[in-house]
Amino acid sequence: MLFSELKCKDVINIRDCKKLGRVCDLEFDECKGCILKIMVPGGNKMLNFLRCDPDIVIPFCNIRQIGPDIILVDINV
Repeated sequence: MLFSELKCKDVINIRDCKKLGRVCDLEFDECKGCILKIMVPGGNKMLNFLRCDPDIVIPFCNIRQIGPDIILVDINV
């Protein structure tokens, strides 16, 4: 899967069924070639350009499923 495909998917937390946003960045292991973490912009999506809220960092082990349109995660926010 390409990063351009990954960043178009909505990230949904299965604990409260809330949309966290879309993937804005990721961290990967160069040696193993695997994703370690994905990042989703924090804060209000409409006012995100006015504020500097930290990104929500989601370890790959907390990703439950990557579907055609969404990414399901299990995190405490």
